Amino acid sequence: MRADRPGPTRTESATWARVGRRFRAPLLLLQFPPEVAFGFLGRVLPTHEPIELSIEAHRIPARQALDLLHGARSVANAELVAGGGTDASELEVERSSAEELGRLVARRTQELWKVGVRLTAIADARPRVEAVRSRLSERLGALGFRVRIPRYEVARALAPAAPGESVPRPSGYWQMLPTDGLAALFPFSDESIVEPHGILVGLALADASPVFLDRWQHASQSWGLFGTTGSGKTFAAGLYLLRSRWLRPGLEVIVLDPLGEFAGLVRALGGTPIELGAGGARLNPLDPATTGGDRAEKASRVGAMLRAAFPSLTDEEGASLDAATSRLFERGGPEPTFHDLTDEVSRGPTVPPRLGSLLEPFRSGSLRSVDGPTNVDPDDPLVSVGFRGVPDEHMAFHLSYVLDWAYGRLRKRPGPKLLIVDESHLLLRHGATADFLDRVVRHVRHFGAGLLLLSQSPEDFLARPAGRGVLRNLYATAFLRLPEVSEAARAFFGLTGPEAEWLPHARLPREAGYAESLWRIGELHLPLALIASSPEFELLSRTLGSPAEGEPGAARTGAL
Repeated sequence: MRADRPGPTRTESATWARVGRRFRAPLLLLQFPPEVAFGFLGRVLPTHEPIELSIEAHRIPARQALDLLHGARSVANAELVAGGGTDASELEVERSSAEELGRLVARRTQELWKVGVRLTAIADARPRVEAVRSRLSERLGALGFRVRIPRYEVARALAPAAPGESVPRPSGYWQMLPTDGLAALFPFSDESIVEPHGILVGLALADASPVFLDRWQHASQSWGLFGTTGSGKTFAAGLYLLRSRWLRPGLEVIVLDPLGEFAGLVRALGGTPIELGAGGARLNPLDPATTGGDRAEKASRVGAMLRAAFPSLTDEEGASLDAATSRLFERGGPEPTFHDLTDEVSRGPTVPPRLGSLLEPFRSGSLRSVDGPTNVDPDDPLVSVGFRGVPDEHMAFHLSYVLDWAYGRLRKRPGPKLLIVDESHLLLRHGATADFLDRVVRHVRHFGAGLLLLSQSPEDFLARPAGRGVLRNLYATAFLRLPEVSEAARAFFGLTGPEAEWLPHARLPREAGYAESLWRIGELHLPLALIASSPEFELLSRTLGSPAEGEPGAARTGAL
């Protein structure tokens, strides 16, 4: 006969146990916050660290449960009458909760359970296992949980459960929870979204279930994609453009493309890429056609554009420009140009001395390419407008008047439409253009249109009231990897501590072959993998910006 092999050696200290080469450090949940979401533990537990979850539950018979709840209500009543040191509001909540739960147990719609929850960090080194447990304790504390390390009770905490009986456990291990409370502890929840006629936006990281969103069935049809360079947001935008067009072949798409990354894809799909300033292509910023011929409305928008072009405008210079612009548009006549506006400024009753020099670039300088009538207005339902070669200091100005042109086009053309604005944070640099972007996001849904805004960080939007207005009007917000998540962003988007900690470590396409993201869709927060099928990957990797720039954003996969 062969002797049984000896089991792994076991060593224990006050706060951890070593089994073989692995250290195990338990942590107990002593008290829960008033409310938790179903499946919350699945989002609390980090995906990059080994942590074992143990849930032990014993059902309490109905008669015994009613006696326990009656006793809890009586104690709370007595303490309220005595006026002890405990906060009266907490006692009132305890009394009403015991009373309500008693009614539910009596009606057999809830049961009472004796529940123990243990989280065990596992690592190959003692400092490592204690560091993992410490971080987990901090995350739980930030969510309102009270936790305890079972000092000198590690063996009892780690002892395996025995079916049908209660094993001796450390003090504070057991909690009384109703059925709903017990169900919330299990880290399995079905939060997948399958909206009819929606596009596939990703696969849930938890179980690879697909998530389909149909932007057109919601009050807001606008989304936001935020992620650092290399996180995959450009590829994701191209992927969603493709899928949207496949589902709706007649969908009109306009891409504001400062870096020129979408021109190849638009051309491959039979659309028209426009490169401003190249080959004589021009969209006249003063063309009243963008406001349906409303010259007064156009005059007010021109003031915002000029403030984006010249951030140093004084109040006096701005007033003179506004007055000259109003006079020019009130006169009627042919389509105004910047040559006409410069002449009108010089005819004003008082001309600030610096104003003529500021406007000279429209005559002979770096902005002369926009001085003249609009000479391009393609009928193609798919158009991109590129800004390569535009100086950084003028990018916000070019974006502002092209956004105005796109807004007018969305308003006058029938059917569903999608406007993609890359590097949208550039419009947040100036109050006037930020306000205009906010107005566009609020109003485009009335024209059957939606926006897809791309930017590196939501912080640029949070810094201005108009930017926060833009974010509030997005139906879906996707975060790919972010360098950091500020407290302001956590509070605004309702991110949990673990979510904020995870985003700077979300896996990049070049690391994992796909991009990891966190989607905020209404009240749901869904961690998704952004995956392309092989045909999608081949088309997008061939036609979007150069892969060497770190923005391809997805991997070759099998057909979905």
